[in-house]
Amino acid sequence: MIDPHAPAPPGAPPPWGAIAPLPVRPGTGRFLVLACVFVCAACGLVYELELVALASYLIGDSVTQASVVLSVMVFAMGVGSLAAKRLRWHAAAGFGAVEAALALVGGCSAMALYAVFAWTGGWGGLWSAGPRCLLVAFSLAIGLLIGAEVPLLMELIQRIRRQDAGGAVADLFAADYVGALVGGLAFPFLLLPFLGQLTGTLLTGTVNVVAGGALVLGLFRRDLSRRARWTLLVANVTVLGVLASAAAHVDDFERAARHAVYGDDVRVALQTDVQEVVLTGGTHGRPLDLFLDGRLRVGGRDERRYHEALVHPAMNGPHARVLILGGGDGMAAREVLRHPGVDRVDVVELDAGLVRLARQDPALSALNGHAYDDPHVHVATADAFCWLRRTAPHAAYDVVIADLPDPGITASTKLYSEEFYGLARRALAPGGRLVVHAGPVRARPRDFWTVAATLRAAGLATTPYRVLGRDPAFTAGPDRSVGESRAPHDWGFILATEASRGPRLRLPGDGPRLHTLTGRDLRGDALETPPTRLPASTLVDPRY
Repeated sequence: MIDPHAPAPPGAPPPWGAIAPLPVRPGTGRFLVLACVFVCAACGLVYELELVALASYLIGDSVTQASVVLSVMVFAMGVGSLAAKRLRWHAAAGFGAVEAALALVGGCSAMALYAVFAWTGGWGGLWSAGPRCLLVAFSLAIGLLIGAEVPLLMELIQRIRRQDAGGAVADLFAADYVGALVGGLAFPFLLLPFLGQLTGTLLTGTVNVVAGGALVLGLFRRDLSRRARWTLLVANVTVLGVLASAAAHVDDFERAARHAVYGDDVRVALQTDVQEVVLTGGTHGRPLDLFLDGRLRVGGRDERRYHEALVHPAMNGPHARVLILGGGDGMAAREVLRHPGVDRVDVVELDAGLVRLARQDPALSALNGHAYDDPHVHVATADAFCWLRRTAPHAAYDVVIADLPDPGITASTKLYSEEFYGLARRALAPGGRLVVHAGPVRARPRDFWTVAATLRAAGLATTPYRVLGRDPAFTAGPDRSVGESRAPHDWGFILATEASRGPRLRLPGDGPRLHTLTGRDLRGDALETPPTRLPASTLVDPRY
């Protein structure tokens, strides 16, 4: 596959020999080529990170999506590098065409992937894997084009001043790697927070086509025929027009796509420092739904069933001091405050924007009973794991409630680990109880029972149970590409304590009257632990 450098055809400039006629001095020309390498490398890495980030949000399981994108892209880069050898005799024109194509494909990739997910994600059938197929296709196309850059740039830099191959490669890759560093840092710290995924990617494509076009049409224009110059100019202007038009309509596109995903009743949509938060309904008698990163977190029709089952069995016993891990929507705190004798409720929530919305939005604050206005409630904005590491040795909570995203979402895996439950155990007062939302039992039984095994490995005795809920008609778990027919119809919980036996499932005798849960129903919701023992999940060996 890798053949020696073939001789140039008759009449063609020898690729490593003839010096290109430049409008600037060779030193300046060399600097401009390396600067273009720097910019193109930064843009290429932004395309990679954008695909990983958007696929993790739209499809779920960021580890899998990152592995797919990076492995496919690296493979395609090798293929593209080999394919570009045929363009070396026309390196300037080839490089200009590659950059125009890369800017168009990479710049529009986020919008195209989001559009397919929004408008066709619910089709099911053969198209259920549509977003995944498109992700692989974009990774392949972008990788091919990025891989084609290096041989062409090597040819161009040698046309300015002859240099031994080792020195030229060192210079080229130094600029490439530094550019990749800048692009890798710019994406999470500048583009994503200030421009968002769609606009940030479109801007990256614009920078890409301007850099490539300026280098070829400015520095190497004498290597091009008149027809080639005009063709490349028209192509670059067309790509810029497409990217500019898309950027001008990106807000309208986002609103239309959001309505396609969530329905026409979107009332609040904001991007916090942690996640996307969307509220639908909540006015004119319509039930309020809360979505976090596209996953249904609070369903107004059924949220009491979930939160009553989560909170009240754990409140059977002393409950003066209660710790809620997660639960930034305030619903779990609302249920805790319904019990007499509660002196303090600490809520540890990573997303300050969600807590602010739960305080200020009229519909959401009404649904959580204005829990955050209660003087007994204290909020800490922190990662639950880090907060427990600092606080657990000095804490003594009667009840710890883990109201966290489903296990299986990569960002929350550490919050379902043996180490995390060990910290939670240290935070319990003698006789205290820990209750964990462990995901749906019916749809993901292995994840649920892995949580139970992990709690037991942390030295806690467990009592698993579940309650049935209505079909939410929206993916609630870690994999957003799952169709509606497979949406989970139940919630699984595990009640745990340090005693030798798992706690009994019962409601407090002096507790409030519940809307959806009775003691008899609760006893019927208890689950028998299956005889098959699953390994515990740890930080270094996650099992979800």
